[in-house]
Amino acid sequence: MRPSSEPPTGEEGRARDRRHMARAIELAAAARPVTAPNPWVGAVVVPAGDPGRTFEGMTSPPGGDHAEVVALRRAEEAGMAGGATLYTTLEPCSHHGRTPPCVDAVIGSGVARVVVGIIDPDHQVRGQGVTRLREAGIEVETGVCEDAVAEQLAPYLKHRRTGRPWVVLKMALTLDGRTAAPDGSSRWITGEAARADAHRLRACSDAVLVGAGTVRADDPALTVRLDGEPPDRQPMRVVLGSAPAGARVHPALELSGDLGGVLDELGSRGALQVLVEGGATVAHDLHAAGLVDRYVLYLAPALSGGDDGRPVFAGPGAATIEGFWRGRLVSVERLGEDLRVEVAA
Repeated sequence: MRPSSEPPTGEEGRARDRRHMARAIELAAAARPVTAPNPWVGAVVVPAGDPGRTFEGMTSPPGGDHAEVVALRRAEEAGMAGGATLYTTLEPCSHHGRTPPCVDAVIGSGVARVVVGIIDPDHQVRGQGVTRLREAGIEVETGVCEDAVAEQLAPYLKHRRTGRPWVVLKMALTLDGRTAAPDGSSRWITGEAARADAHRLRACSDAVLVGAGTVRADDPALTVRLDGEPPDRQPMRVVLGSAPAGARVHPALELSGDLGGVLDELGSRGALQVLVEGGATVAHDLHAAGLVDRYVLYLAPALSGGDDGRPVFAGPGAATIEGFWRGRLVSVERLGEDLRVEVAA
């Protein structure tokens, strides 16, 4: 075992571990829109001789350094990596990809202890990183803030375990459950704050999916605009069916057939998260097939006032109250005059 001064023990040490892992989770959140198809990871190095000081890192865009390497390099430049504790939300990789294995950098840095949020389910890692660290004499603890990390990395974890992307169904609707007026007009149901949040949701997605009917009716561009400016990375635009030649959605990937097969195709293209933005038939079919992982509903303080407006789902629903689908409420947030409600399947 490598020497480390004042190793954390007891409840005080566990609290310290949770505090530093929570900071690593915050760092990972900042990296979320730019890392795919790599996981978004945060890392914190805490020197042995100065536990009040930290060195931080987050995953760079593809081809750049992983979070652990960024944090360790900063600690090494200050001469404070030896005997330190490294906190990382995901198990360090142990294979060559676009970059060398992170475990090599961790072992070479001289750290004494590594605290991991969750084991990487990727078949090229899957505990091998932890094993190599322990074989090198480094103390390793896993499962710190595991539930929070698993929630943050849910799209990556699902993709690595199933090959399919995480499916988020997003809808803006009135309090009486209408997404558009009878004539099809729907802009704008929600206010600016909710629409800006929807763009952030797009920015964190690798693909945005709509039906061909939505393209014909609304001609959406499906691009990301943050603070009025397009980011460097745009999600893949996917249409179920065929989009008109002059539609703004082009260039788009046009797919058809079994929805499970569509998700398999997007997963094979490296999509970790797919954002479904319409229309009502697509939403119904994905929901009915049990293919939605997360529902994000933007509720406006507006009422259609009748039963002739466009619904969230177009298709048969549950025949009895016992058949109603019930999920788990994740969060409710006020955005301007609107509410953002997130529900887990």
